[in-house]
Amino acid sequence: MTSDGPLAAKEIQHVAAVSAEVAEHETLKYHLLGPSLTKAGQDSVDQQKVSEIIYNASKGSKYFNNEEVKDKNLTQKIDRILSRKRQLERIDLASDLRRADEYIAELELSRDLSQTVVHIDCDAFYAAVEELDRPDLKNVPMAVGNGVLTTCNYHARKFGCRSGMAGFVAMKLCPTLICLPLNFAKYTAKAQEVREILADYDPRFESASIDEAYMNITQYCEDNHMSPEDVVTQLRKEVAEKTKITISAGIAANAKIAKIASNRNKPNGQFRVANDRTTILAFMRDLPTRKVNGVGRVFERELDAIGVKTCGDIYSQRAYLSKLFGEKAFQFLMQCYLGLGRTRIQPAEEYERKSVGTETTFRDMSGRTELREKLRWVAEELEKDLARTQFKGRTLVLKVKLHTYEVLTRQVVLPKAVHMADDLYNFALPIMSKLEREIPGMKLRLMGLRCTHLVSMKKSGIDFFGLRRQNPFPEGDPQHSSPRRTASTAAANEDVEWEVWPEEEFEAAARQERQDEMNEMELLSQEDQVPSPNDLEEANRRHKHGREILPNPSPKKEVKPKVEAEEEFWDCPICARPQAADDKAFNAHIDFCLSKRTIKEAVKEVPGMGERVTLTRKRKAGTASGELDRRKRLFFG
Repeated sequence: MTSDGPLAAKEIQHVAAVSAEVAEHETLKYHLLGPSLTKAGQDSVDQQKVSEIIYNASKGSKYFNNEEVKDKNLTQKIDRILSRKRQLERIDLASDLRRADEYIAELELSRDLSQTVVHIDCDAFYAAVEELDRPDLKNVPMAVGNGVLTTCNYHARKFGCRSGMAGFVAMKLCPTLICLPLNFAKYTAKAQEVREILADYDPRFESASIDEAYMNITQYCEDNHMSPEDVVTQLRKEVAEKTKITISAGIAANAKIAKIASNRNKPNGQFRVANDRTTILAFMRDLPTRKVNGVGRVFERELDAIGVKTCGDIYSQRAYLSKLFGEKAFQFLMQCYLGLGRTRIQPAEEYERKSVGTETTFRDMSGRTELREKLRWVAEELEKDLARTQFKGRTLVLKVKLHTYEVLTRQVVLPKAVHMADDLYNFALPIMSKLEREIPGMKLRLMGLRCTHLVSMKKSGIDFFGLRRQNPFPEGDPQHSSPRRTASTAAANEDVEWEVWPEEEFEAAARQERQDEMNEMELLSQEDQVPSPNDLEEANRRHKHGREILPNPSPKKEVKPKVEAEEEFWDCPICARPQAADDKAFNAHIDFCLSKRTIKEAVKEVPGMGERVTLTRKRKAGTASGELDRRKRLFFG
């Protein structure tokens, strides 16, 4: 080795270290672009330039330091994922490949192309409402929100401004940007005008937020002899004429594709993905994974690391997915690849609620008295939310964010279900006190309370005999009193299968990611200047605004009475139960019955299994008989 050998080696190490730091910060810069990167109006923006501005504007802040730590942790996690994948590549995964293919075949059998689902999204909603009062803002860059932008018009988006961005960062991107304060009452009133129009097309539409909704227009198209495109064109025209704002729409066979499609021709446009398997697969094949609702920044980067950049890439990696990301992620991704999603649309209030919570952000706070006053305030806000939603909680969760941006959650199982502020405060206080002992001098910048394991305070429907009504379908649902469903359900309730899709968990995680980003942007905007009471009030109200679950308005248009033709039924040769006279559905039912028969025959070959099945059925029959006897006793005294 020459004399300059060690020096050369050090230089090489230094260059390698610098290269690694640059590469690491490239991922951080991408991460700093935020969860709203896929918002419409960003296609022509130089995102690399935007990321540099965000990077330099936030560098040195507590927010930046926290994002840097999260990015390093994610990089380490991806290294573990890649290491695990290399191990899997050295072993035989034939069984995993076969299982994946069997699942794909099973999913294909569930594909429903009979429904027409529409996703409605108001264009730059808050900004559009503000422009009605200030027409002079229509042709200049404008945003709504002070510390954090909640909405930008399309002129502002051309500069890289978008929702969830700190206001001072947006001003660096667009110095002429005009920011208006939020006016929640105004937006709520305008949203109600839109909802009243949607109810005429689908009374059971599903509100996804204050400015977006899902609809099933299958029945409307059939009743009015119109194509889905014509119906949506008519709907958009009616909304524009009556409310003076525009909406964009996606039309597809299910909610997942409709959501993606609604972003295609924004603003004031619509896009349809035909109810055809070949068209759907082609649409999904080249779609970046980030475009799918439920794939956030973290999951996108993990998928990208193993070579999954588009939904079409999922298929080639199908044998690895469950082992790398878990079974739920495997199922979710397989459905993304196939372009499958839910077709059942129902009012938001009919979904089972998992939790009720509230949280608030503020400047760094550490005083014992101040923290308890804030905890009392949060408890009172949660009491209001529980009263509005009519729930009590059996588990109470306290969430805090330290001044270092570290988030901590602690929970306690309560001796009884509670909903009053006094109880919420008294049960949360010991958790807070314990945190103060664990972290001396604790400084907080966010506090929240959430109730889980909910108990409804609503009065349940009671029938003539004093027993609960058993109909699982709400009144107004097409299946509530469907003759087809009555005929089959009366024979055997055990054949009912509910439509369950794993994307709910992923979509909830993506929503939480966006909310967390909004919270962190608020805190970033507060680092250099003390927020005014109005700023804090705006931030706290924004957390709740648009999340309230409101009952759907009643349709205003006269509904033409539909003359029901006598429905024809065919008897199944396997189970002898009447089925609707439809070739495709009838054949599918026969296939299902044949598969059940095969299972039953297999069960009989297992010693003792047949007796256990028979015993279970007898118990069910006995339960039903006992219920009937109870009704008789109630009625006849």
